[in-house]
Amino acid sequence: MFTNTARIFLIGLFLAMGLFFSYEQVYQLMAVSLMFIVLLIWGYFKEGTVIMAAKSFHKKDYVRSEALLKQIANPGWLAKKRRGFYEFIMGGISLQKQDYDAAERHYELAAQFPLRSVNDHVAALVHVVNISIRQHNYDKAAAYIELANKHQEKINAKMKDVIAKLENELKQHK
Repeated sequence: MFTNTARIFLIGLFLAMGLFFSYEQVYQLMAVSLMFIVLLIWGYFKEGTVIMAAKSFHKKDYVRSEALLKQIANPGWLAKKRRGFYEFIMGGISLQKQDYDAAERHYELAAQFPLRSVNDHVAALVHVVNISIRQHNYDKAAAYIELANKHQEKINAKMKDVIAKLENELKQHK
């Protein structure tokens, strides 16, 4: 849960401590500082800044969320759960920018990864359905609404209502 700047600072600090402990011949503490360096590097590749971006996204600070997510050099290296959140948040940011093609792509990717709950997974599918209807891609919308309906017994009433509205809208266009 660090920014890249904080990670670099901490790695430098632990590296300096490791060198000092090596100079003082306290090898156990040197090993501990090296272990922290490895954990920080592992966290960069597997966790990234997704948690901090999610907090900013929840506060509707989309500029900060996007800046934090852009610190992730290769989203493909993130852990599966983090990758799902990464794509979900990027989809929301793209919606705010009214970049519907990018939003659709991110939400499609988010639906392929595990998210926090079934409602989040269905929300990603519903976003794809909504964007597909707006772009007059009704076949794709029908396919994704079918995927969303597979989770009908596990989702909350609000999500069921949204799906029903999208189904009615889709029926009107067909």
